[in-house]
Amino acid sequence: MITPEPSELQELVRALHQQATPWQPAGLGSRLSWGPPVADGSPTVSCSRLRGIVEHSPGDFTVTAQAGTPLVEVQAELAHHGQWLALDWPWGSGPAGEASGSLGGLVARGLAGGLRQRYLGVRDQLIGIELIRADGTRARAGGKVVKNVAGYDLMRLFTGSWGALGLITSVTLRTLPLPPERRGLWLSGPLEALGQLSGWLLSSSLSPERIDWWRADPAQGGDTGLLISLASINARTLEEQIACIAAKATPFGIAALPLEPADLDARVAHSRGPGPAACDWLLRLAVRPSQAPALLAEPALAGLPVCLSAGSGIGTTWAAADQLPAYRVEALRRSCLGWGGYLTVLRQPAGAQLPAWLDAPSRPMIEAIKRQFDPKQLLARGRLPGVQPPPP
Repeated sequence: MITPEPSELQELVRALHQQATPWQPAGLGSRLSWGPPVADGSPTVSCSRLRGIVEHSPGDFTVTAQAGTPLVEVQAELAHHGQWLALDWPWGSGPAGEASGSLGGLVARGLAGGLRQRYLGVRDQLIGIELIRADGTRARAGGKVVKNVAGYDLMRLFTGSWGALGLITSVTLRTLPLPPERRGLWLSGPLEALGQLSGWLLSSSLSPERIDWWRADPAQGGDTGLLISLASINARTLEEQIACIAAKATPFGIAALPLEPADLDARVAHSRGPGPAACDWLLRLAVRPSQAPALLAEPALAGLPVCLSAGSGIGTTWAAADQLPAYRVEALRRSCLGWGGYLTVLRQPAGAQLPAWLDAPSRPMIEAIKRQFDPKQLLARGRLPGVQPPPP
């Protein structure tokens, strides 16, 4: 991995372009093993030395930070001002956000978890971006205020691009006040009843921070249920909402267990799984929200932990190599496709050789955008989301 000084980064990219050398953009490199392998053994250019908060405007509720800044450091600094980024810790982060990766990596992967239920995803909170294009040209889009609409909307284009369009060097994100009160609720019962209650919650006037389908490792006695997180400025309001949900759950035969903040945080941390490299299989699942109960009952998913956002239908499952044969992953992918979703293989055991993702219907447009940003096809070869990677 090449880790140039910030003053050397642009010249390095220009040199790689002039020499027609393929390369892979990266943040801190904590999740480089995710997704398809980069072709040709391309060198990795890390922005890990692009680190630190450039500007924080508490009054405007915005923060600008260099792309190599760890998310955990940004959250700690914002907390001193009573603010936070309403973003989930990425899968594999520790209980306090350790191994959370960099802001640039978070944007490039387009990761978002259960908090999108109330706060939307990272692409919706990104209001400004700076980057280096494949030829070494610096570019920027957006600005430093929430209502800025100047320039092309490169923010959404680069969110989830996996480094295939350019190297992100700086991001500006919207911040929010830290909720003074937070409570949780664990709902357990039959899948069909939980599905009906989830549908009611999603259409109700309540506004939970997260509504996550969560099944802990069945080998450890984990059952399936809905993990609810609620936040407000008033503790009494939260108690009323919890009582309302519990009352609605009772006719469905669903047990409701209130959770104090510490218990809620522990369950959310548990749903992020072990460390980023601790499992052989890591799969990103997506189905229509109404199909979540059917997905959880899918035989190919039996015996595996699952965390799935009820509002978006997107989540993760993970397993050791001996727990999950490759044919079951293929069966699970077919089921997700049949339910109008998809399955992305983020990690897989050596020798499995399943495609990380399949061709999207918009593949021609994706490839046209790639040609515009990277005419020589040097960046992250084999890692263009929406274009099935070539077989190894």
